[in-house]
Amino acid sequence: MFTEIQHRRTSTPPTRTSAVGRFVPGLLLCALAVAVALAVNSALPAASPLIVAMGLGIALTNTVRLPQSTAPGITLAAKKLLRLGIVFLGLQLVLSDIAALGVPMLIVIVCIVVGGIFGTLLMGRLLKMSPAQVLLIACGFSICGAAAVAGVEGVTDSEEEDVVTAVALVVIFGTLMIFGLPLVAGMLGLSPEISGMWAGGSIHEIAQVVAAGGVIGGGALTAAVVVKLARVLMLAPVAAVLSVRQRRSGRVEAGQKRPPIIPLFIIGFLAMVVLRSVLDLPGAVIQAGSFVQTALLSAAMFGLGCGVKIRSLMRIGARPFILAAASTVLVAGIALAGILLVQP
Repeated sequence: MFTEIQHRRTSTPPTRTSAVGRFVPGLLLCALAVAVALAVNSALPAASPLIVAMGLGIALTNTVRLPQSTAPGITLAAKKLLRLGIVFLGLQLVLSDIAALGVPMLIVIVCIVVGGIFGTLLMGRLLKMSPAQVLLIACGFSICGAAAVAGVEGVTDSEEEDVVTAVALVVIFGTLMIFGLPLVAGMLGLSPEISGMWAGGSIHEIAQVVAAGGVIGGGALTAAVVVKLARVLMLAPVAAVLSVRQRRSGRVEAGQKRPPIIPLFIIGFLAMVVLRSVLDLPGAVIQAGSFVQTALLSAAMFGLGCGVKIRSLMRIGARPFILAAASTVLVAGIALAGILLVQP
């Protein structure tokens, strides 16, 4: 009898507190990485905290063996916190600023995203790469970097290795663009405003766009950010289209729910856009939202970085790098041609 009672006690399911507690070690490590990334950004404003955080994750996971207890929290950051960060990203968008670009420029932005995605998909097919990996790269390079990769991953069947590879390529090629694009713009004799719009229309991450705008100088930064945020807004319709495509494909295992037409985090993102656009929010609220978004995305980048094994990345071969380089050139080419066409 005593043995039976003892067995019942030992087999009692874990409490909610203990279930939540398993995320704490990993989340604390992510918080420490975010603090370091923000400190580096404070000392060196050109250094994006997202890129710094991912670099920390890559360096840490490839130099020391992380305790197994940190795995649940790191995984939570890489998946859930990333999508929550996308929600707060909506607070940076004001629809009136985007509308002020004018219909011709908005058409150019749609062409950048649509042309970039379909062109990259075609090149990926020619390179005989995994369709899921190609789609992540296409959306990441055409829309808004890691946030787009996360948004697409949430509505498609993508492997974690494909996600990590796509984000790593975004970091590598987007960072090269920070200095490469201003150099080429100067060689072409483009004005600071045109150069800024080109940066916003072609560089992958918002932080990378801001850095490039700062390098260009003049009125480039404002133009770059507004064009980039218009590209970010394209994440919602692209995710919705991919979700519908996933539902119609019927590739849902027994017992699984079909993916929603519009994922919840995309609805949250759009709600934040509307909130910022219709209400005169205090500056403190906008700044707080920006800080939360940066912290969440930095934590997610650290989590994704912890999944990047240098040896594994070296084994993916040259094709993803070739596709990333070609996609970067394609998106930049469409952006420059469109901007020069519509701007006086």
